[in-house]
Amino acid sequence: MIFSPAPLADAFVIEAQRREDARGWFARTFCAQEFAQHGLPTEMVQTNMSLTRTAGTLRGMHYQLAPHAEDKLVRCVRGAIWDAIVDIRPRSPTYCRWFGVELSEENSRMLLVPKGFAHGFVTLSDDAAVTYQVSAFYAPQAERGARHDDPAFGIEWPVPVLDLSDKDRNWPDFVRGPR
Repeated sequence: MIFSPAPLADAFVIEAQRREDARGWFARTFCAQEFAQHGLPTEMVQTNMSLTRTAGTLRGMHYQLAPHAEDKLVRCVRGAIWDAIVDIRPRSPTYCRWFGVELSEENSRMLLVPKGFAHGFVTLSDDAAVTYQVSAFYAPQAERGARHDDPAFGIEWPVPVLDLSDKDRNWPDFVRGPR
């Protein structure tokens, strides 16, 4: 795997290295030893998967409050998405900044989303399938979110958002905390 720091503190883009032959290819998508060597979380307790039928659909921006905050390792296993993260840790040097990257079946990239980040994506293809390995169990009482178009972040989505859930459309404005 190739680990590249993202421009936000503690976030990484990770590229699986494919070994190909006439049969197809093989790649590791997680190795606790390699993650530990880069100071990244090594314990993932749950794996989730989503399928989004239509290009232009947005899911996010989601996060969980402490003590249920979670690291996420996100990858697109079918189709393509543009994945976005926002650092919402008030003491971070990259507080309220965002970063986006294309994850696809073709490029085999993954995004390590640290605790204290809001996360979401817009689908670039129909039938986009995404897996998320997470370091904490889902806790409904700790679930929070921010709108994809919240002016506190100014995320520049690469395609028009054509569909999103009522829940994601109606998150309240993000309120910046003291730094």
